[in-house]
Amino acid sequence: MSELTDLGVKAIRDGVAGGSFTAREVAEAFNAAVAEAADLNAFIVTTPDHALAAADAADAKRARGEDLGIMGGVPIGMKDLFATRGVQTTAASHILEGFTPQYESTVSQKLWDAGAGMLGKLNLDQFAMGSSNETSYFGNVSSPWKKNGTNAAMSPGGSSGGSSSAVAARIAPAATGTDTGGSIRQPAAFTGICGIKPTYGRCSRWGVVAFASSLDQAGPMARSVEDCAIMLEAMAGFDPKDATSLKLDVPQWEAGLSADLKGKKIGIPKEYRMDGTDEAILKSWEQGKEWLRDAGAEIVDISLPHTKYALPAYYIVAPAEASSNLARYDGVRYGLRDLPDGAGLQDMYAATRAAGFGDEVKRRILIGTYVLSAGFYDAYYTQAQKIRTLVSQDFEQAFGQCDAILAPTTPTASFPLGSLNEDPLTMYLNDVFAVPASLAGLPAMSVPAMVNDDGLPLGLQIVGKPFDEQGVLNTGLAIQQRAGFDAQPDKWW
Repeated sequence: MSELTDLGVKAIRDGVAGGSFTAREVAEAFNAAVAEAADLNAFIVTTPDHALAAADAADAKRARGEDLGIMGGVPIGMKDLFATRGVQTTAASHILEGFTPQYESTVSQKLWDAGAGMLGKLNLDQFAMGSSNETSYFGNVSSPWKKNGTNAAMSPGGSSGGSSSAVAARIAPAATGTDTGGSIRQPAAFTGICGIKPTYGRCSRWGVVAFASSLDQAGPMARSVEDCAIMLEAMAGFDPKDATSLKLDVPQWEAGLSADLKGKKIGIPKEYRMDGTDEAILKSWEQGKEWLRDAGAEIVDISLPHTKYALPAYYIVAPAEASSNLARYDGVRYGLRDLPDGAGLQDMYAATRAAGFGDEVKRRILIGTYVLSAGFYDAYYTQAQKIRTLVSQDFEQAFGQCDAILAPTTPTASFPLGSLNEDPLTMYLNDVFAVPASLAGLPAMSVPAMVNDDGLPLGLQIVGKPFDEQGVLNTGLAIQQRAGFDAQPDKWW
């Protein structure tokens, strides 16, 4: 049944509903693939029984002639940032190792209600802080892709590297991700899959371990635009438990898919042509323009003048919010507790956090605490929030001239694990094209375009107007149909 693992969300759902195969057969095939691919280290915890139970429920519904749901019979990977009842949830951090929630995140519950099952909890950068999936307490995730002529382990991107690796390796048909400054789109680009960050507030943050609350947003990662549309439809919706949740009806994104862009204008931001961007990336961008012209769109030049300030502003705002959010991990209520002999309360706090947090998390807490401290708040944090407003205004003005924006997803293709560990600033630059849309809370998607001369995937990014996920998906579909991206990593695991 190995061919079942080549199927995506739509093909599995329709195949189960149509009786071509059973949901249990699908679950068994993916459970076996997950077990076989342990060398990728994509999963922290596997939950084969959860996948089989959901599959049996789907098969029983079909036997009774009942609706299976929009994700009926589809087993997925769940990023280990989403609380899952009775299943360890760690955010890939030692400080939460062994934490088993007695509640379910809103997004995961919506997916189970839609008929999906869980293959396991996916590895990530610790507390979603990283661009390479090398900060996890549970070890690095390897990309299934290799650079031509070398056997070096490549980065699957971050923070949703376990998700991107699992989907690209075909050990999960789809997975949840979260995107704070590009953590769905960048790993999707690195591994040749699709991933969409919806408008901030489309998907509930309740039950998702917080990094930066004004930026974090859940979204789907899958091998096609259609599969992302289906999964996003299942994940999205108003949640009264989340004060930032949008009280809007969930559109029928799958039914609304169309690759006909006649009458649409696609903006090309001149500021995204940055020094240091790979020539292959720029070539794929030019090709993307031609594909969209072929789909009927008009290509127009636009300006986003504050783009160069977006990344430094992000790396003030996000660590500041992280500093506040991670203060709850103190060794008192849950998670790790390190209590040295004769220690007082402050000693316990210090020992617990020193042992429980990794270097990158500590770095961002220190940055965040510094920029929020007396004497520096106005100089750094207030200024960064002003930049955030200007970035949002740039997009608002640009969307007066165009319907969507086309840009590269990343400045380079994937890189070998360990190659940027000594240079965090270069690592942060991986998010340079993704961060502006995050600061503005806009829907944005990465779609695979081509492979470079090293045999590594390159992605193109579409940024849309607020609440216009349909426009983003449609533009992505037009690229997907013309790119015909069907490259797969050679199986080495």
